[in-house]
Amino acid sequence: MMELARANGAREVRAAADEQEGAKLAAARRNAFSALARVRPTTILEDVTVPRSELARMVRFISDCAARHRLQIGTFGHLGDGNLHPTFLTNERDHEEMHRVEAALEEIVSETLKLGGTVTGEHGVGLAKKAFIRRQLGEGSYELMRTIKRALDPQSLLNPGKIFDLA
Repeated sequence: MMELARANGAREVRAAADEQEGAKLAAARRNAFSALARVRPTTILEDVTVPRSELARMVRFISDCAARHRLQIGTFGHLGDGNLHPTFLTNERDHEEMHRVEAALEEIVSETLKLGGTVTGEHGVGLAKKAFIRRQLGEGSYELMRTIKRALDPQSLLNPGKIFDLA
């Protein structure tokens, strides 16, 4: 990751020398979203996780995807566990641009799964990732989860219409 950062013009690349410096670097990461949110009117924070051995490849893929779709995507995350936050800097009022955001997210999630990753490593599936969870789990596991949901919540009172449509 350090080589990739340097090759792409990073102003500074550092690895923490000790726990105190690690805490300072972690604080900087926590501020990344706030900095990105000032760039464009709409900021869409995503969450994907790949095996650590695939991090450099995934970061490069996200950068290439942004270029292909003519989008700004800032990427930060928890590199120690493979969790990345590709953050779309966009304008939700620009419908054509939002279609490009959706297409780019589809590509990013597809690449994540291809590399043995997961559609979320931290934020949960939620409605935003509902379309992708079946692909990640496979049909058998997805149907097993629906069966469990039906057994525990036969009237679909808990989070109705969210992940597992029981109708």
